[in-house]
Amino acid sequence: MQVVILCGGLGTRLQEETQYRPKALVEIGEYPVLWHVMKIYASYGFNEFVLCLGYKGEMIKRYFIDYSILRNDLRITTGRSKSVTVLGREEQEDWTVTCADTGEDTPTGGRVNRIEQFIPKDDDTFMLTYCDSLGNIDIPALLEFHNKSGKLATVTGVRPPSRFGELQMDGDIATGFTKGVPVKAGWIDGGFFVFNRRIFDYLDDHSWLSGDVRDVQDDAAAPTLQRLVSDGELGVFRHDGLWECMDTQREMEMLTEMWKTEKAAWKTWK
Repeated sequence: MQVVILCGGLGTRLQEETQYRPKALVEIGEYPVLWHVMKIYASYGFNEFVLCLGYKGEMIKRYFIDYSILRNDLRITTGRSKSVTVLGREEQEDWTVTCADTGEDTPTGGRVNRIEQFIPKDDDTFMLTYCDSLGNIDIPALLEFHNKSGKLATVTGVRPPSRFGELQMDGDIATGFTKGVPVKAGWIDGGFFVFNRRIFDYLDDHSWLSGDVRDVQDDAAAPTLQRLVSDGELGVFRHDGLWECMDTQREMEMLTEMWKTEKAAWKTWK
């Protein structure tokens, strides 16, 4: 089963980092956030990836081309008999990575539309997620939920804790604060999708997966997830465990600290 990862956005809210590299290669600890996402899936045996590239996509290609070379000790022979030998225990994941150029300005649904050719014809189902969202998602349970639901698509619903705490009230009277205490917010789109192949009937090169639908007059122009909702075809797999999104410098630093202190609950691998 293919795992499709959206890697093409500009990452404007993380501009301190993304002016130099794509968001997918911004590091948490010593590894790009994309690597962390891929390791989550690979820990459950899903090792075939399709990366939807856009902004600075050539850097992601170069990362995987040089992956083994950069992560291991080398013996390099120069002169006429040029050679490069990887020394010792080679650190190399057993992954198949398809790097697909989907355009620098292509919307998210358009990017998915452009990788249809890389989903094998005999595969009715594939998974998809964002390159910047991490969580201890039970991928087998997600797939089982999707298969039992009979829906065309499944999104993982998550409830991230509020960073600002909560003001408790009785009518117009304050009764307390929960400052510093994580408060669960409402359910949001956490990525980690499962799609049946019929999703391509909902897509073209101008499609958005999600977005603000209040001003959309034409149903055909509505974001894909909203159209699935209207057709009763979007199931929600509820995940009440850890989920974090790396959208800002502050979030990048928080995730890096979690990684360094071994509090990274998204690490589902040994």
